[in-house]
Amino acid sequence: MAQFNIVHIYPDLMNLYGDRGNLICIKRRIEWYGYKCNIKTIRLREEIDYDNMDMLFMGGGSDREQELVYQDLLTRADKLKEMIEQGLPVLCICGAYQLLGTSYRAIDGTVMDGLGFFDFHTIGQPTRLIGNILIECQIENEKIEVVGFENHGGRTFLDNPDLRPLGKVIKGSGNNGVDGTEGIKYQNLIGTYLHGPFLPKNPAVADWYITSMAKRKNLTLINHLNDEIENFAREQVKNKILAKH
Repeated sequence: MAQFNIVHIYPDLMNLYGDRGNLICIKRRIEWYGYKCNIKTIRLREEIDYDNMDMLFMGGGSDREQELVYQDLLTRADKLKEMIEQGLPVLCICGAYQLLGTSYRAIDGTVMDGLGFFDFHTIGQPTRLIGNILIECQIENEKIEVVGFENHGGRTFLDNPDLRPLGKVIKGSGNNGVDGTEGIKYQNLIGTYLHGPFLPKNPAVADWYITSMAKRKNLTLINHLNDEIENFAREQVKNKILAKH
């Protein structure tokens, strides 16, 4: 039986607003498809087995936690960027998403360099963007509506016009509350402000990750999961968001 190995990096420092639920969701769905799934947790200064990693996940954290993990991430940056370019499936939520950019300017004016993987920057603001959010995005050439919950003080701006956002905001704030974009999507990587957690509310995105992992192993998913309950729940959240003035 084939198995998938997912690395959860810094679970003790970067895990806000139910982000770990993304791993619970994707592990269960992989098992429903008939495969095994192992979740490996990696903390500061622990080694990653890159050759046996099928996906990388990092959740959100406060400014303090981001500073703690930044120096550790720098030691891994070259290899992680190489893996991203090779199509490694990666999900980065909120603070983890911000670290992928060129810089983060805190409210007090302090500027922290990002990893510089992508050409975007983030500016911290005292007022937070909080609430349910609905976006339209394209997954595997299909337009879908995605729901989530956002709670962030940072405003992220994409500086490269060729950098593709995850989606277009229908209701909510997204990257900065101004330009109608939310997150980024590059190859098999998604960076997003959507907590909630993200994947249980959006099974199509969870399956995009599983399909991406399977393709890298030359596997084809044969089973079709019945997502009637999940999609019904997502529609209820969507309708609630659209009904709110």
